[in-house]
Amino acid sequence: MLSRQFTLKKGEEFEKVRNEGRVFQSESFGLSLLERGDEAPPRFGFIVSTKVSKEAVQRNRIKRAMGEAVRFELTHLKKGFNVIFLAKQISTKKSTDEIMREVRGALEQAGLSE
Repeated sequence: MLSRQFTLKKGEEFEKVRNEGRVFQSESFGLSLLERGDEAPPRFGFIVSTKVSKEAVQRNRIKRAMGEAVRFELTHLKKGFNVIFLAKQISTKKSTDEIMREVRGALEQAGLSE
């Protein structure tokens, strides 16, 4: 589970990243990235709407998979960024391992890996 210090908490933070951030597309999700310009650790948010799946079990599985992938990569990520993952409907058909692999690749593509 991703520690609270690495998660976005306020709605305003989510909106700022969604409106002002750069977007990278992956097969299973979109990644929106906003540079804060400080030396604090990166913070992450995960959005899996009911349009992706009506079942909370599926939505939570996707959030957990993305969160675990981020947790494994934290030591290799640059500081000073806010990141939001926006899940797509196809992510319900993917296994947890596939989602985690895709998250790692997306973080590298976005230039967050050191």
